[in-house]
Amino acid sequence: MTVSTSSTPGTTGSARDASRSGGIDPRGPRFVASVTLLVLAVALVAAPSTLTVVLVAAQAVVFAIGAGLGIQRTPYSWVFRTLVRPRLAPPAELEDPAPPRFAQGVGLGFALVALVGYVTGATLLGSVATGFALAAAFLNAVFGFCLGCELYLLGRRLAPARAN
Repeated sequence: MTVSTSSTPGTTGSARDASRSGGIDPRGPRFVASVTLLVLAVALVAAPSTLTVVLVAAQAVVFAIGAGLGIQRTPYSWVFRTLVRPRLAPPAELEDPAPPRFAQGVGLGFALVALVGYVTGATLLGSVATGFALAAAFLNAVFGFCLGCELYLLGRRLAPARAN
């Protein structure tokens, strides 16, 4: 079985190599995005309210864990690993965790802006920032298109090559 890290073009290896290098099941980030989509949708519908602030703050914590420790360490990923993945066939390939981790950082930025907006009474700012994060989660959950991951890969392509 050949495993490719689709986030890193041209990288292939065995399933054992990918799991040793920290490859992640690509269905995990989609599950995480689905839960994020639900949380942010409820927050947006409830805005402005205390529930909105609590949900956006909780989502910011999840994003911070994902950005700081890796998406595989978030509570949503734990639910995926514990309840969902055991019922699925093994993934055809594993992915590089770096792009989803970067995407969690982007989500954290939007969640923090939203939180500041809601807490300071700038509801429009909070709603727009929540809406942007919601749109990105929707694209990932429904279409498997990770906007933050694509930004990460674009940055890697545009960054000057490092000298050895």
